[in-house]
Amino acid sequence: MAPSSVSAELDSLLAAARPLLREEYDSVDERLPSLLAALRERGAGENWHKDGNFVEHLYGTYRTLKQWGAPPEICRCGLFHSAYATSYLNHALFDHDAAGRELVRGHIGEAAERLVHLFHVAPRQKLVHDVLLANYSDEELVDHVAASSRDVVVDDVDQPWRKKLSSILPAGGVAVKKKAKTGDDDDLDLHLSRRVVALLLLFTMADYAEEMFGFQDEMYENSNGKMDFSGGNFLALWPGEAKPGLWVNMVSRAGALYNLIAREEQLFIAERKRAGGISVDRDRDEEIELVVPPIFDHCTKVLGAEEQIVARDKYWEAVCGNASEKKNDVEKLLVESLGKNPYLGDPYLVLGQVYLGRGRFEAAERAAAEGLELLLQWGTPWDKRVSWEGWVAWGRVLLMKAQLKSWPPAQWGVHRLGARKD
Repeated sequence: MAPSSVSAELDSLLAAARPLLREEYDSVDERLPSLLAALRERGAGENWHKDGNFVEHLYGTYRTLKQWGAPPEICRCGLFHSAYATSYLNHALFDHDAAGRELVRGHIGEAAERLVHLFHVAPRQKLVHDVLLANYSDEELVDHVAASSRDVVVDDVDQPWRKKLSSILPAGGVAVKKKAKTGDDDDLDLHLSRRVVALLLLFTMADYAEEMFGFQDEMYENSNGKMDFSGGNFLALWPGEAKPGLWVNMVSRAGALYNLIAREEQLFIAERKRAGGISVDRDRDEEIELVVPPIFDHCTKVLGAEEQIVARDKYWEAVCGNASEKKNDVEKLLVESLGKNPYLGDPYLVLGQVYLGRGRFEAAERAAAEGLELLLQWGTPWDKRVSWEGWVAWGRVLLMKAQLKSWPPAQWGVHRLGARKD
């Protein structure tokens, strides 16, 4: 990214994020202040959840989806996504009987509540990991996404990527068994449209990105970086070292598959319209917009599990080693880390500070701008020792100082940093 293009590329992202950064919630969504109040009234702020408390996680998921460009009802679903509890969480802020569902419906609307309820009853873990992702290798996902992005002739249903996707996830959706009783019926059969399955993938991506760090790697023995939940260590200590988590491979894979589903849906609907069919089939949930997140180059790239591990370990060595011993190696470690995993913003900002300290202002500007752009696209940090808002604030300071070609020559100058001039 050239220094002259930095402002133009970041302005729109910063403008979109500014209400979130300033906690001007009513300008983000007029219902958001009352929705957060409703969650807090139910005790969500008092419940523990992975990297903080439950309301922080719910809001963080909302913020992530918002930064990904998801429609309002999808973001509201993210805000309430585990409010009925799941088989993996026992929070249960609201009852999932008819009265409880009506209460939630009054808060977030009918469309969002339906998705929250499906998140509660659908076997999301099994569907995402065992049915969908288990059927694709990293290489196959990359190849199929590349094939799907080329000009595709409508009615060309015999392309390998389309045939495989439709064999796993047909146009008519899938039938599954509910993982939890609804409270208002005893039917254990559940039909999910293909678009709802895509949303379960999207929610899983946002959920994992917001909450996961090194603690889950220890607890699930995720040493291979695939986050397949094949191991277990119930004695893992929270929060542990608070290393960045090895969840990025899995989320990149889910993003690529989500991209494939969105593209197949686009083609399927175009083919039906061409044959004289209806424009929008609500039985297939076609009123739901499938927005592809900007992460991983708009979900066209998959980060290998091994590359992820090497990148994380080099980053951790750079930021947590002994300063006097590593000062000559920190730049090399960060550059090598980003060479393996260029999809996260936090390491770019650390590298930007290194460049500033060495008077390499143009390199610092490029690194700070790239890091800021990625962090704003993600809506959540990778290195969760610092909040997303904190990382963004620090990145803006780094970018400003790089553009001014100035960096404090003493520790008290660094201590005084904070204000921006934008």
